[in-house]
Amino acid sequence: MPLSEHEQRMLEQMERALYAEDPKFATALEGSGLRTYTRRRVYQAVAGFLVGIALLMAGMVAQQIWISVVGFLVMLGCAVLAVTGWRKAPKPGERAQQARGHQVRARRSMMDRIEARWQRRRDEQQGGGH
Repeated sequence: MPLSEHEQRMLEQMERALYAEDPKFATALEGSGLRTYTRRRVYQAVAGFLVGIALLMAGMVAQQIWISVVGFLVMLGCAVLAVTGWRKAPKPGERAQQARGHQVRARRSMMDRIEARWQRRRDEQQGGGH
């Protein structure tokens, strides 16, 4: 069950109030989390890829094949990390939608449990009363 229009307006008002009251804190909250972590991981993988290229070239110049092989393996590993990190990174605004979806699912499952209990009690009362 999605948020009602009233709830969405209240949420937007609270977000605007947070930005107005403490914009530094609000932007810190917005940038934190999975998106920032995965972006940082992708940047590290790109840097590692460049180090792998340097090792590969150094191995070729020094005519040491094992250095080139290590460089290639570093490049391969970093490429895999970059691609998987890039795929896992949520799009801007997606994190809030995922959080709302989780809240909706949790609320729905709670309502399902309440309805099941209510139905069980009704069945018990009808069965015991007759």
